[in-house]
Amino acid sequence: MENQEPQIEKFPQDEAPDNEPEQKKLKISPADDEPAPPPAAASAVSGGAERRPPKYKRRKVAIVFAFCGVGYQGMQKNPGAKTIEGELEEALFHAGAVPESDRNKPRNYEWARSARTDKGVSAVGQVVSGRFYVDPPGFVDRLNSNLPDQIRVFGFKRVAPSFSSKKFCDRRRYVYLIPVFALDPCSHSEAEMARSDSGYEYVKCVECCEKGYKIPLGVMGKESDGNVQSDISSNTCGAVKVETLETESKALGEEEMRKFCYGEEEKKRFNRILGYYVGSHNFHNFTTRTKAADPAANRYILSFNADTVITLEGEEFVKCEVVGQSFMLHQIRKMIGLAVAVMRNYAPESLIQTAFKKDVRIVVPMAPEVGLYLDECFFTSYNKRFKSTHEEVSMEEYKQVAEEFKWKHVYSHIGSAEEKDGIVAIWLHSLNERNFPDLRVAEHKPDEVIVYKNISAASEEKIKEEEVAAKENTNDAGELLLDSKVIDETSGGKSMEEGIKVEENAAE
Repeated sequence: MENQEPQIEKFPQDEAPDNEPEQKKLKISPADDEPAPPPAAASAVSGGAERRPPKYKRRKVAIVFAFCGVGYQGMQKNPGAKTIEGELEEALFHAGAVPESDRNKPRNYEWARSARTDKGVSAVGQVVSGRFYVDPPGFVDRLNSNLPDQIRVFGFKRVAPSFSSKKFCDRRRYVYLIPVFALDPCSHSEAEMARSDSGYEYVKCVECCEKGYKIPLGVMGKESDGNVQSDISSNTCGAVKVETLETESKALGEEEMRKFCYGEEEKKRFNRILGYYVGSHNFHNFTTRTKAADPAANRYILSFNADTVITLEGEEFVKCEVVGQSFMLHQIRKMIGLAVAVMRNYAPESLIQTAFKKDVRIVVPMAPEVGLYLDECFFTSYNKRFKSTHEEVSMEEYKQVAEEFKWKHVYSHIGSAEEKDGIVAIWLHSLNERNFPDLRVAEHKPDEVIVYKNISAASEEKIKEEEVAAKENTNDAGELLLDSKVIDETSGGKSMEEGIKVEENAAE
């Protein structure tokens, strides 16, 4: 019997068993949680000789931080310029929050900011958002170790995947610190008259000279036909011409004769002026590159007040707080600039409402950037909607550390800048009709009245407040000192005669 080979059972090609099992495909994690951590078996293959570093997930977070804007060209990143965003993006990369492939590509990690700030403007409650690697613990410390001292991260909050610090920000609160002397019509007036051997002549601001401030050329504007007095007299205080002063008047210093303070009357008037901005208005005259017909020119201001006074470097500052849904470029600085011009009687209060008209184009003065800072961003609607699933995005948790940063970096810079360089003092000299001819136009009728006071002892009694006097009314005893001045062209002639009669009676 022949040996027969054992029959081998043949399977169809489709049913043939595989020699090696196929590797399972890795699941691709959602965009919000990429990349996924490696499976436990992957580390077991290597026999446990080398442990791979853990891979963390990207998280959508809101980062709360503060910065002092001195030396920076604003918040928003700009090629070739030193900006706050540029510093923060580099810190995020070096802290491991952004991978090499996404470096300098903020769109890849959904970068957003709650507010933009101008050059030199600071912030205490700025918020940015994006998808970052925030693990392992110590994310805030890693960020701050890669940032300069004038930029500090307070913390971060896990937020919903759809969160955007720009779109979900309901309101923004800015603060502008203006020196009290800036609201005084007679402080840092454009020029003053001094006695000399040849008579009386106009000189530069005495206060700036005493403090060593140098007014740059062009700040005061160009003279028109050499008529200095017409320009100087646009100020309420104007140029004070003193022919003869009694011995008692000489003994009194200027500070003793007239000391301006931000009292209840001044506070009431300044708040009334700022109140014109509250509501929905067309702010095309308070920004650049935005026309009146552009819907973006319409902005809503919730509140604007100036109730608090703080002292920095021995100087008193008024804290002007404005809350609005959003603001345009230079809008707040121009609102403050015009409000100061009105407070110093360079312009009537009605000019603010006139500036809201679409068919009116007015050149509005812009206050310096030093005193402005972003105080807080609000996310009321978001917090209400996601209160059951996510943490609240607010400054509540960081109030103490934010206040410390504010005094150490922001307030100290504002106070020292005014003390050393006189930023606001020099700016006040630019508030004149030469630089801003629109501050006084023929159609504007003033609301204020002129009040004259006599320096001499012979006529110390007050003259009626509703009198409009001539440019120069003198008597044998002394010269009249102008306290406030706004001349109504329609009643100038009649009031002039009445003012002369009153003065003659006082002399008798």
